[in-house]
Amino acid sequence: MPKSRKLEELQAQLNQIRAEPTTDEAVAVLRQILASKHNIAIAQAARIIRDANLRELMPDLVTAFNRLMQNPATADPNCLGKKAIAEALYHLEYSEEFLFLSGIHHVQMEPVWGGQVDTAPGLRATCALGLVRMNYPDVMVELADLLADPESEARIGAVRALAYTSDPQAVPLLRLKVQLGDEAAVLSECFAALLRLTPTSLPLVARFLNQANPQISEMAALALGESRIPEALPLLQTWWKQTQDADLRQTGLLAIAMLRNDAAIEFLLDLIQNGSKPDAQIALAALRIYQDDRELATRIQQQLDLRPDGLRAEL
Repeated sequence: MPKSRKLEELQAQLNQIRAEPTTDEAVAVLRQILASKHNIAIAQAARIIRDANLRELMPDLVTAFNRLMQNPATADPNCLGKKAIAEALYHLEYSEEFLFLSGIHHVQMEPVWGGQVDTAPGLRATCALGLVRMNYPDVMVELADLLADPESEARIGAVRALAYTSDPQAVPLLRLKVQLGDEAAVLSECFAALLRLTPTSLPLVARFLNQANPQISEMAALALGESRIPEALPLLQTWWKQTQDADLRQTGLLAIAMLRNDAAIEFLLDLIQNGSKPDAQIALAALRIYQDDRELATRIQQQLDLRPDGLRAEL
């Protein structure tokens, strides 16, 4: 039977059991698909097993993972099956280190137009979380190595795993990472992780508000806002007052609103009443994250009524 026809049949079987995946018949179908050679169907079966919390199928998932590791670019193009299996095992709290160690070290180069691409960074990121969840003794060593991964998706996975550890040992690794530099998306995750792990990271993250790269400045501001640490407010206020970039000024007030504390709201309300029209407008925009707060909407309207320029807003 042609491969595409067989895959269609397997997907039809999966669709039939998706509503009730825990019956004996459904479990038998899932086992059959995990033993097949069709990585797309295997990935779909793994997601069903994850969502249905079918812990009895963990041995079958492991067997399928190990089989897909043999000649992996051919057996599992784009790493679809292995990544879905690792995600399922992570969700099911699988506690054997070998599989996650195998996955965190796996690099899968596949041909693309003009060269090759590594399709396994997502697998490495997932396996990093798996090692954290199972309290693998040398997890910090593995995460430190993953922070230097050539692929940004894997580096982001390492940062998220470090944050997930809630371990103070993660802080020096993250501080070193941000000071060595990286892509904005990776640094954004580092900022958030550092602020989640310890408020003493505030001054370090605030240093990145004044980066030459406005994208990094924006990421630092949003991380400070998302942290909801009260001491972030004066840092954001000082930076906002100094910056002249229109987009960054808008981001700064949004970050202040994201702090979600009384002092931050009062600062924005004061801008609405007494600030320049452009500043009042971006303060209004920032406060839209509170659009369901009718009491605040009333206060905003009161501030607007005190302005002489007739500024209006919909919240």
